Amino acid sequence: MNRQAQAVVLLLLGGAVLKASFTDLYLRYVKEGLRPFLIAAALVLVVAAVMTLWYDLRPAATAEPDEDHGHDHGHGHGTGGGHHEPRVGWLLILPVLGLLLIAPPALGSYAAGQAGTALASQQVSDYPPLPDGDPVRVAMLDYASRALFDKGQSIGDRRVVLTGFVAGGGPGGEPILARMILSCCAADGRPIKLGMAGNAPTGLAEDTWIEVTGRYSDRVAKDPVNEADIPYVTVESWREVPVPKQQYE
Repeated sequence: MNRQAQAVVLLLLGGAVLKASFTDLYLRYVKEGLRPFLIAAALVLVVAAVMTLWYDLRPAATAEPDEDHGHDHGHGHGTGGGHHEPRVGWLLILPVLGLLLIAPPALGSYAAGQAGTALASQQVSDYPPLPDGDPVRVAMLDYASRALFDKGQSIGDRRVVLTGFVAGGGPGGEPILARMILSCCAADGRPIKLGMAGNAPTGLAEDTWIEVTGRYSDRVAKDPVNEADIPYVTVESWREVPVPKQQYE
């Protein structure tokens, strides 16, 4: 791979990252807050590629006659001997093709079934009251943390609305409500799992997104993957919903 080919690959890679950053595609790889950094990195790649092409394709500077004579004497046998980098550099084209041609799904029920719930360590049980409203929309991580570490005290008898996808592998083999959370990117995604009691949905395919309205349940079970506690929610009603734009919490 010569320098021009390297520049073209860098230009394609930077363009692919820019394309993903200006659409919802980047949300399948990283958290929403990392978008500015993706754009900045892509611009650096594009600028580096353009500068490399400009430097390599610009007209050669005209040398003085006496300088030409001296250079011809010393380098007469070097004309046409270009420097080539290892062919392994062409592997950089693979992430470009992946970004441009393949749109992988976000982490779902399979990933949730392979990992234990993220609520595996004790947290400080000092939670503010829930926002006003009945029912009140609550993030899965917020509800699960309050249910486990606050024993539901900050939830009380309030009705909550939770959105997640159906996954298998519940403590008793029943379906659970799950949502993936990210620290940085999809590589460190971990599931938040909730058992569903009461009017729990049945017969739904895995990865079906639903919105659950319910109340706090003091029921707790063990995650069969990592033996961590899985809290429950008492379901009063539920409905199928479209896959949200932001699938990760």
